[in-house]
Amino acid sequence: MKRVLFASSEVVPFIKTGGLADVVGSLPKCFDKRYYDVRVILPKYACMAQKWKDMLKYKTHFYMDFAGESRYVGIMETQLDGVTFYFVDNEHYFSGEKPYVEHHWDIEKFMFFDRAVLSALPLLDFRPDIIHCHDWQTGLIPVYLHDSFQGGEFFRGIKTVMTIHNLKFQGNDNAETFMALSGLSGYYMTYDKLKTGVDGNMLKGGLVYADAITTVSDSYAEEIKTEFYGEGLDGLMRARKNDLRGIVNGIDYDDYNPDTDKMIACNYNKDNVLQKKIENKRALQRELGLVQDDNKFMIGVVSRLTDQKGFDLIAYMMEKMCQQDMQIVVLGTGEQKYEDMFRYFAWKYPDKVSANIYYSEAMSHKIYAASDAFLMPSLFEPCGLSQLMSLRYGTLPIVRETGGLRDTVQPFNQFDGSGTGFSFKNYNAHEMYNTLMFAHYIYVDRRNDWNKIIDSAMSKDFSWQASARKYQDMYDWLIG
Repeated sequence: MKRVLFASSEVVPFIKTGGLADVVGSLPKCFDKRYYDVRVILPKYACMAQKWKDMLKYKTHFYMDFAGESRYVGIMETQLDGVTFYFVDNEHYFSGEKPYVEHHWDIEKFMFFDRAVLSALPLLDFRPDIIHCHDWQTGLIPVYLHDSFQGGEFFRGIKTVMTIHNLKFQGNDNAETFMALSGLSGYYMTYDKLKTGVDGNMLKGGLVYADAITTVSDSYAEEIKTEFYGEGLDGLMRARKNDLRGIVNGIDYDDYNPDTDKMIACNYNKDNVLQKKIENKRALQRELGLVQDDNKFMIGVVSRLTDQKGFDLIAYMMEKMCQQDMQIVVLGTGEQKYEDMFRYFAWKYPDKVSANIYYSEAMSHKIYAASDAFLMPSLFEPCGLSQLMSLRYGTLPIVRETGGLRDTVQPFNQFDGSGTGFSFKNYNAHEMYNTLMFAHYIYVDRRNDWNKIIDSAMSKDFSWQASARKYQDMYDWLIG
């Protein structure tokens, strides 16, 4: 039996701010339990819903030296879907209204978490063969394992994996502060170890000391070796290229299943999608006050409204898009300029544009089910989950060829009829617009082709089971 411990700052269903939580919450359920015992450890946040707190049972507690003080560390645990979850309890660090509060405080908080994870292990009746660390918040676990936890027999031979979900966020702070808080010596504060510029860098520590590195798509694994995508760490990524692999994310096929989804107006599947999907479009048009028209080309957007997601391209072409025979339904929050831009166009074209500047899980499902196409023109996208959800619902993605979007959406080829969506290569507003209009043309004038693409899209398997098998291969490679 191979034992693996996932360490993460957020995990569905307990606490979520983004896709990281979906990955760490969904993936452990999918390993073959005959051969793999995969457990998860995360902070016990005060802002977790009460129903999750009520599930937790006290496991143990101890005191740990951290940042010059003796700190309480409580360990709670619970089981869900056959997976054991451990929670690190400390009210000083985890009592905020949100999981992430302020940059410097978050650095200190997750340094505490990383040391607490390793300190707790001998008390858990669970010695992992591998600790699988997710994003910068867990970046010091491989470093601490190499440093102050190397002495004892218990820790000898434990391997670490570092998964990059988004290289943009690295957890860096002034080198002196970093050393004082982390308890690491000056030995680690060099450019070949944890230092970048004048800062110590948590993610870099994990990437230097982990035994294996993964990221969330094959293309992103290649991109981060280049200066444009490498966020200052491209040299390190090239140096560790033999230990770096891309494994594309999946989605939970039970949660995202148009055949059983209770949040949508009409259930459907691959066999009856052409008859029944339209009911969802009608229901959403009614609910949002858009023109009731089955033949209107409806484009869905569910996203954080940020530059990274390509909203500068959309902003540049939005007026032109509104002149066309289409409807645009947006759901999400983000930068003020984009929130205001969508509100303006919803006011100017109320029959064509619906701006839903909030987030709702139920509304996101309705948009995946109702839309004809899903627009995702990201500047960079390590993996992306929204395009996987839209494929599952027979809503054809229109994406830029970057990272996971390139790996998961096969562009329509009008000569042989293959493809699962539409894509464009360059980060260019006109190229995005032309691809959108090409999709519109196929939808209006070549509906048989469009329906064939829907069939191909819904036939794809991006469930977590496929990804879990690749992680299992990597674990086997690491520990034999």
